[in-house]
Amino acid sequence: MTLRQLDVFVAVADHGGFGAAAGALGMSQSSVSHALASLEAAVGGDLVARATPVRPTALGEVLLPHARATLAAARSLTAAAAAHTRAATSGTISLSVPPTVARGLLPGLLRLWHERLPHLEITVFEAVDEEIHQWLESGTVDAAFLIDPDPLPHGALHVATDVYEAVVRADHPLAGEDVIDLADLLEDPLLVTTSGFEPPLRRLHALADLPYRPARRIRELMTLLSMVEAGIGVGVLPSLAASMLSDTLTLVPLRPRQERKLVLTGPTARPWHPSVLAIRDLTEAAGRASSVG
Repeated sequence: MTLRQLDVFVAVADHGGFGAAAGALGMSQSSVSHALASLEAAVGGDLVARATPVRPTALGEVLLPHARATLAAARSLTAAAAAHTRAATSGTISLSVPPTVARGLLPGLLRLWHERLPHLEITVFEAVDEEIHQWLESGTVDAAFLIDPDPLPHGALHVATDVYEAVVRADHPLAGEDVIDLADLLEDPLLVTTSGFEPPLRRLHALADLPYRPARRIRELMTLLSMVEAGIGVGVLPSLAASMLSDTLTLVPLRPRQERKLVLTGPTARPWHPSVLAIRDLTEAAGRASSVG
């Protein structure tokens, strides 16, 4: 089997069809069909169900993560060879981030990376915590921002720390307070996003010796904010969410204080892409310069 065949397999699975995969790869549809058929002959079974849309078979689901990891390793090998022969970092890497990091922290970092590494293209994928871990280790992305990883992955960089705060309407009786006790929110229905925030909220309630009783669980963060805006309840979100709030919402510091660490890392099971090392080192240097300044 060849890397090109694996590339075709992943593209067909991701795009849900042979025509869309051909367009993404710059190949003819017949070439895509032939490449996938050759790979299926090599592995001894069908990898996708020829339906609309095309979906991986049971064998395809088993082999797809291995195909992604192989392609990610090949990209890293190519980039390492290129980095050894020329000074400029170039090419493309993919980065997965949680929504609050994408809105509150990433824009400044993207500016820094573009200024210092103008030949490097960074593709950003927004995802919830569970997906981010899976994508990073499977090779779907080359790097990721993780929240409170334990233990800290080797080579990872602690980029920032923020805190959990109450999100309420601007006309809420507690909106103008400097800090409020978590117990003060018990009179309002608690809205919780299931996108990675429940474990820290459980810990926060345990610290305050309070029962954890969410009134509603919502997957999408923006939906939760819309519900708070509509007066349906209150929420608890990281302070980085401030960039996502409308003028009718505000964040208020909470007691007890609960922090979270935001960590930039590559995969744990294979060598990092050289460009991931480059953006990590740039970020670390910028952080040192900022603290000295």
